[in-house]
Amino acid sequence: MPKKILVVDDEKDIVEMLKYNLQKEGYKVLTAHNGKEALERAQQIPDLILLDIMMPVMDGLQTLKALKQKKETEAIPVLFLTAKGAETDEIVGLEIGAEDYIVKPISIGKILARIRAAFRRGAQKATAPQAQEVLTIDDLEINVPNYSASVAKRDISFPKKEFETLVYLIKNRGRVITRQSLLDAIWGENVYVVDRTVDVHIRKIREKLGKYGAYIETVKGVGYRFRE
Repeated sequence: MPKKILVVDDEKDIVEMLKYNLQKEGYKVLTAHNGKEALERAQQIPDLILLDIMMPVMDGLQTLKALKQKKETEAIPVLFLTAKGAETDEIVGLEIGAEDYIVKPISIGKILARIRAAFRRGAQKATAPQAQEVLTIDDLEINVPNYSASVAKRDISFPKKEFETLVYLIKNRGRVITRQSLLDAIWGENVYVVDRTVDVHIRKIREKLGKYGAYIETVKGVGYRFRE
């Protein structure tokens, strides 16, 4: 069965161009021209969403927040398509839960590569063995297959990338992990994500861990280390 992709952009020419090229690749394509329409189309549970930020009625950031708040759509990977290149927009999108961030003008080859990479990551997680692996540090407990974490029995909510970053650091306790190593391990080697993406995720992880946030040490100019 072909993968289903929802394309959301207020520029009709872009929507039609993306629809044409995605259909050529064998994807089934749904379209919307604003956030409100996107939420309606998302009820058909697409496998991935290409989402513009600057749109009328409801912008992309608001739309992504709404998607993440619904059980049936929270796990759908979202790739932002936007003409906005400001760092703050990228950081906000990543913190809300976007899978990736692509700045216009659009390169069809790049978009197709990002889509394939997103689907590969999803397939790898779906087929990974679900051993009951629990990582503990005093009263910090991380259940790896369940994507859950708690401190002193108090649950902590981590988006997928934050959780995977934390687990990777803990599994490599005592080792200095470069930003590039984290990008390759968590986002994939063939996906372009800038170094500051790692820094954003580390900052959020530290905030949520409370006293355990100090365990994540910054190695200036190199990366991070989860101290032993």
